[in-house]
Amino acid sequence: MNHLNSLQLSEYRSLLRILRPAFSEGEIARIKQVIRFLHQSVSEKSEDLVEKSFNQALSVASVVAGDIGLGTHSVIAALLYKAAELHIVSEHDIKNLGGDKCAELVEGLIRISSFEMQPSAGQAENFRQLLLALAADIRIILIKLAERLVVMRSMDKEDLPFRLRLAWEAFNLYAPLAHRLGLYNLKSEMEDIAMKHSDPENYFLIEQRLRETSRKRTRLIREFITPIENELTAQGFRYEIKSRTKSVWSIWNKMKKQQVSFDEIYDVFAIRIIIDSEPKNEKSDCWRVYSIVTDLYQPNPQRLRDWISVPKSNGYESLHTTVIGPGGTWVEVQIRTRRMDDIAEKGFAAHWKYKGVRDDNSLDQWLGKVRELLEMPAADASEILDELQRNPLNEEVFVFTPKGDLRKFPQGATVLDFAFDIHTQVGCSCMGAKVNGKNVPIRYVLRNGDKVEILQGKSQKPKPDWLDFVVTTKAKTRIRQYLKEEVVREAEHGKELLMRRMKNWKVDYNDENIRKLLDHYKLKTSSDLFYRISVHEIDLAEVKNILTRREEPETVAEPLQPAVPAETVTVPQTRSEDFLVIDDKIKNVDYRLAKCCSPVPGDEIFGFVTVSEGIKIHRINCPNARQLLQKYGYRVVKAHWKYPEGTGYFEAVIRITGIDELGVINKLTDVISRDLRVNMRSLSIDAKEGIYEGFVRVMVRDKIHLNELIHRLAKVKGVLTVSRVEGM
Repeated sequence: MNHLNSLQLSEYRSLLRILRPAFSEGEIARIKQVIRFLHQSVSEKSEDLVEKSFNQALSVASVVAGDIGLGTHSVIAALLYKAAELHIVSEHDIKNLGGDKCAELVEGLIRISSFEMQPSAGQAENFRQLLLALAADIRIILIKLAERLVVMRSMDKEDLPFRLRLAWEAFNLYAPLAHRLGLYNLKSEMEDIAMKHSDPENYFLIEQRLRETSRKRTRLIREFITPIENELTAQGFRYEIKSRTKSVWSIWNKMKKQQVSFDEIYDVFAIRIIIDSEPKNEKSDCWRVYSIVTDLYQPNPQRLRDWISVPKSNGYESLHTTVIGPGGTWVEVQIRTRRMDDIAEKGFAAHWKYKGVRDDNSLDQWLGKVRELLEMPAADASEILDELQRNPLNEEVFVFTPKGDLRKFPQGATVLDFAFDIHTQVGCSCMGAKVNGKNVPIRYVLRNGDKVEILQGKSQKPKPDWLDFVVTTKAKTRIRQYLKEEVVREAEHGKELLMRRMKNWKVDYNDENIRKLLDHYKLKTSSDLFYRISVHEIDLAEVKNILTRREEPETVAEPLQPAVPAETVTVPQTRSEDFLVIDDKIKNVDYRLAKCCSPVPGDEIFGFVTVSEGIKIHRINCPNARQLLQKYGYRVVKAHWKYPEGTGYFEAVIRITGIDELGVINKLTDVISRDLRVNMRSLSIDAKEGIYEGFVRVMVRDKIHLNELIHRLAKVKGVLTVSRVEGM
């Protein structure tokens, strides 16, 4: 353009550079026409008006198009607004140049300028009036923010009272508005300028310290990002890494809030990793980058901020974490895609580019949503700094395996969902997990960024209540499938148990006896009977009474009685013809049950002739058996139980391991003493790193009785392993 001075020409060229990437040739030509008209109109006025209306208009238009990302109507309104306020251009001129929409924007901007903002308690009311005035079109406030920033950039020449007033308005109105709309660069620049004029001493002190530490920061940043660049490149990412120093105002705020000096602020600078990613892969790609960063540097779990799954109310999306960098320096890392970065830089307006919002109807819908955001109730301007609005459409959670593989789950997914996603067997045996190094139960709800290691137990099996807290279809299907198969397995176990017992009772296993039991318990199928025997809903002692009594009237099954205390028993320690048959060649010799292996009826046994204690009875698989048989074979005698099903009570020791949680002892003792009525001689439990180990000394009738107890304990929630101890 002709007749522009060097400053005006520089501003004009800067505006065109901003317009070319985002605006069409037709739109740029239209904006050039407006600039020519504006320059011609103001040139007829005083030089002071030219400076105020033309130079400022070019600067405001640059912020509107570049920093905020608004469209043609907004750029034209920004160019003409000041001239219209000074009556240099008319409403007719504006409509001819920009149309009715542009005229409405200019009218709204002039109306806002009539508000008098005073530093007083009534500021909140003025703020509400401003919102009310803006209800017609939210672009008005965006242009006003741009205009105020341009004014603040050049307010060094103004007198102190005016500068202090602008600083107060920036802190209490314009910066909070910019924050709420996601315009963080505008917000930070306004706050820094405001502090420079309202608190120059502290401002220049911090600015000086930033200059003095600049070289050290540059070196630390280079050391920090090099390993990240290498790994991102190796994994095929297209990316850009930026570093930025925190604003003077934010550093000063931290110093005041934490009551520390400049040197004690640990995150003076931040690293931003911007990746190119397809829309469908954005979340998973960001979490993959997070995994790379946290594999290289130790993160602070308390400083993870996930604004990808739950964006801020102003549309801001990013992953933030703080890690320990070189030399123990804390570094804030921001991870986002190119789209997210554009929105972070330009706020809500950047949504246009990515949602294809160019037609008026779509634009009106978008502006309506932003207007709703600004009209959310707030007691005063400062409250909007902390308001967040959760987005219910973000229903995905991204977590990591111990090897760093990324897995995606629906919101609400638990450790158990994770386990079944790995493998069905892992899910079926899941006892809990280590999440970020800490033990958690299977019900733990996964959160973004969690690193999950599943804990398994050989005796663990799916329970019906698992269906109450898993959310994935895969987990629900696998659990239901297992439970159906488990009923069949339990029925088989119950049948086998009943057949062995009936053989011991010398009762025939036939259809007649099974029918007798079905009639007594009012069951339809033998599978129901066998299942209830296996899970101890039917007591085998009662079954024995039913099958061995003779010609008794038919009785109706009574409901289960409340549990009674375990019986008091006497331990058989000396010879008794009721228990054992010793080698026929040895007569009238006392025997004792060896403490090293604690045999019970049903165990394979042998006798060992001692020098002074008679015969000791050992199990064939006793820890000492091999040595005794090899060295003293001549002192070994045959022995077997007279009755495989015990007629007394014998001592056995059981080892139990499991997840250490509240109520462990109660769960175990309930099964032992209340449910199975087994006498418990002692119980000791020690816990370490979330896993307990317990030893229980019990009195059982025989091996079958002992195996039933082990089988039942293995089903207790939280139990990992149950085994018989050879001796203690």
